[in-house]
Amino acid sequence: MTTISISGTTVNYTTLGKGPGLVLVHGTSIDSQANFGHVTEYFSDQRQVISPNYAGCGNSTIPNGDLALDILVEQIAGTIRHASNGPVDLLGDSLGAVVAAATAARYPELVRRLVLIAGWAYSGDARHQMVFNTWAKLEGMDSELSNRYVMSLAVNPSFLTALGEENISLFLKQKAPAETKRRIELGLRIDIRGQVKKITAPTLIIRGSYDNLIPEYQTHMLHDLISESEYVAVESGHAAFLEKPKELVELIRRFLFD
Repeated sequence: MTTISISGTTVNYTTLGKGPGLVLVHGTSIDSQANFGHVTEYFSDQRQVISPNYAGCGNSTIPNGDLALDILVEQIAGTIRHASNGPVDLLGDSLGAVVAAATAARYPELVRRLVLIAGWAYSGDARHQMVFNTWAKLEGMDSELSNRYVMSLAVNPSFLTALGEENISLFLKQKAPAETKRRIELGLRIDIRGQVKKITAPTLIIRGSYDNLIPEYQTHMLHDLISESEYVAVESGHAAFLEKPKELVELIRRFLFD
């Protein structure tokens, strides 16, 4: 694991494989290993897979006060500059997709191709505010209640049912990374609609057909705003890397490698 200093914070990242860089940006309540650890080997035959942890996840530090999207963008951009000699393929999941999109808009010279999974551009609608405010309040009260709430929205009901009571119980007991509540609260303040119009990298946007955390109209907004984008749905909830890892890998490899 490599640790670097960026914008008054420390960021750690791991690498696997050789070749052009592929940077994976994780979601709100999960670190990079938990989000992507089971799929990195499927990209490392053709890419150097770079897996950073942003503010509060892994051993990466988080500044005091309200968490700003700019901090996460600078952490990812700084990681790219440190780990790669040239532009990278950049993939983000959930809040990581927001961070990846904002990074590609601000630093187009750093990004060759862009993959956005279960992302969004704007948090201002009433439903999103209700969902994320409730999630943040539950995270501040009881992490298991927070897990129950977000799993009910983020996972395809049939997949969740098939897990069975014992496996569901194990998921519910998993503790989220430090300062998850602050990253959820950041998810209430997202507005990158103007920024993403500047994205020039070819972009693949993927959503889960059963995603009730970030529903279709939010993900589709990214497609509408990014001119060079493709839009694909998979039969999963928000947690597509958990539910459909093989299908995701095939879609991503086809977009990046073919």
